[in-house]
Amino acid sequence: MRDNHLPLESAGAHRVDGGFSLLEIMAVVVIMGLLMSIIGVSISGQIDKARLATARAQIAQLESALELYRMDNGRYPTTAQGLSALVHKPGDTPQPRNYPVGGYLSKADALLDPWSEPYQYASPGDHNRHGFDLWTQGADQAPGGEDGDSDIGNWESGTSGA
Repeated sequence: MRDNHLPLESAGAHRVDGGFSLLEIMAVVVIMGLLMSIIGVSISGQIDKARLATARAQIAQLESALELYRMDNGRYPTTAQGLSALVHKPGDTPQPRNYPVGGYLSKADALLDPWSEPYQYASPGDHNRHGFDLWTQGADQAPGGEDGDSDIGNWESGTSGA
């Protein structure tokens, strides 16, 4: 007995269920690509902000270690001795007189900015004449810049380096 509610199929025509056409799949791929590009742009902006915040926090940590160095030794490391004086006892003059056995920082990784470049250090500094300048040049590793490429220094963060 034939169900009157179902359409009649023409002879030789076969109906295939259960798949998507190539056009439907391509439309979904294009839409997903557009969504990913929008999400990717907003995420990259957040990554830049996080790296800048990390750089500020690391600069504050390095400032604290440099202050401990000064309290123990009566002066900051020279520009030539650099920040590595916080990890390894400097061999050149002026020799630190009360250098702790483990140094002031346990790892040399602490001397790298969020872009895996060494922090810049000068003592005395151009901005902090009675202390030191400590900065990173940001993602572009060039002076100046905006957003993720901007320079971040201890003279901007409200600390004096002295």
